[in-house]
Amino acid sequence: VVYLVVFHILFVLFVWTYWKSVFTLPIQPGKKFHMSYADQERYENEERPEVQRQILAEIARKLPVYTRTGNGGIRFCDRCQLIKPDRCHHCSVCAMCVLKMDHHCPWVNNCIGFSNYKFFLLFLAYSLLYCLYIAATVFKYFIKYWTVSDEIRFLFHLLHSPEPWRSPEPACGELTNGRSKFHILFLLFVAIMFFVSLMFLFGYHCWLVSRNRSTL
Repeated sequence: VVYLVVFHILFVLFVWTYWKSVFTLPIQPGKKFHMSYADQERYENEERPEVQRQILAEIARKLPVYTRTGNGGIRFCDRCQLIKPDRCHHCSVCAMCVLKMDHHCPWVNNCIGFSNYKFFLLFLAYSLLYCLYIAATVFKYFIKYWTVSDEIRFLFHLLHSPEPWRSPEPACGELTNGRSKFHILFLLFVAIMFFVSLMFLFGYHCWLVSRNRSTL
């Protein structure tokens, strides 16, 4: 009963954080970062790059923007027509600029950024615990099957059973056929494989958080 309770608690937390990571919409920069119609016309009608940079610098002077491009200019998105705040990037999949964008994750089919990065980290953590719990609870059955063969078990039954002509009954909690062996082996292998992969990914994102950095 305790195993089932712990399993379902981890499962519910795993599904909830996955749901939040998938369906929490990424956030765009506020209206103050968008160029006005007059500024857009002035910027687009100007053909000289150095004057365009000056126009952007004038607009960004009143904004909390500190990150610059490689040549020292203001980071500007031509597609969204806005000045990018720090750590904001344009996602080509979502077709929008995303605040504090970390990456576009194909596993959740969503941009991981300011709005859902917490849920993404929790999703990795609960997935890690979920795989570890499954591997730990399955491991004892894996040991049972691959340490004692059927021949040794049958010989032990003949020598010590008062009724050796009867087939030996399986021990409590023991699985009895070859398919069960395959299922246990497959489940353990998949749980360990995902656990190792998630451990590196979760560790990497914890390191990024500790350094106040993002993937991009």
